[in-house]
Amino acid sequence: MRAFIFPGQGSQAVGMGNALSEASAAAREVFGEVDEALGQNLARLMAEGPEDELMLTENAQPAIMANAIAVLRVLETEFGVRMADKADFVAGHSLGEYSALCAAGAIDLSTTAKLLKRRGQAMQAAVPVGEGAMAAILGANREKAQQIADAAAEGQVCSVANDNDPGQVVISGAKTAVERAVPLAREMGAKRAVLLPVSAPFHCPLMQPAAEVMETALAEAQLRAPLIPLYANVTAAPVADPDAIRALLVEQVTGMVRWRESVIAMAGAGVDDFVELGGKVLAAMVKRSAPDTTQNSIITMQDIEALAKRL
Repeated sequence: MRAFIFPGQGSQAVGMGNALSEASAAAREVFGEVDEALGQNLARLMAEGPEDELMLTENAQPAIMANAIAVLRVLETEFGVRMADKADFVAGHSLGEYSALCAAGAIDLSTTAKLLKRRGQAMQAAVPVGEGAMAAILGANREKAQQIADAAAEGQVCSVANDNDPGQVVISGAKTAVERAVPLAREMGAKRAVLLPVSAPFHCPLMQPAAEVMETALAEAQLRAPLIPLYANVTAAPVADPDAIRALLVEQVTGMVRWRESVIAMAGAGVDDFVELGGKVLAAMVKRSAPDTTQNSIITMQDIEALAKRL
């Protein structure tokens, strides 16, 4: 069995999608559709920068999605490989859930781009710049990371945001609390903790204003049942009902991304082949959580061609 998986924030880089766009009309079409939906030249920003503008959450989120969907579109139109015929599940890390749902036909490309633009704006606006932070706790499992977060909180918000794999957990919350957690992590048995270069404290209760914005946006958006079930971030379980997906996407804004559990659950359901589209971050996480599976990151035209032959 196979799962197609889609990366989250942090996968953006100036030049992303360039080579694919030059090589494929199908990829150019995706970038053009996204530009039209957003009323901005996101494709140029992806290609040329400036980097600080691409890094803005409201630009990075639709850019990462567009890049992943461009890879899929090339696979499907130029190599005749339909994901719906070759995959049993889809999943995505945080914003990658939107990419996964777009890939599975639950949300059209234009709507997905607009939702992610809105999501990025809302998440950035939820907490004033400089008041929130995130840190990666390395060499600790989720339980240990939660203990560190609890010890650092001192009445402030500090909680586990991403349970990525057995040795990498991300915490999120008030800046001073997260900063307290960094030296505490080592004292409490973690290998180390590193502050992340993010502009807001994602996936924690401080994001509640953004969750309310997305509840309204998703209520107005058309969602269909995906062609392939989605393993949801906040439940680590498959879902296909559009109303349930809406509710989970809202919950995901403040909730923990249970990526490690999702991977283990998919492997337990029989998935032995994970294909990451548009990034090369998730495959390594999958390997650490489900070492008996195969993982491939598909980014370039050569990657796509090799995947098409294998499938």
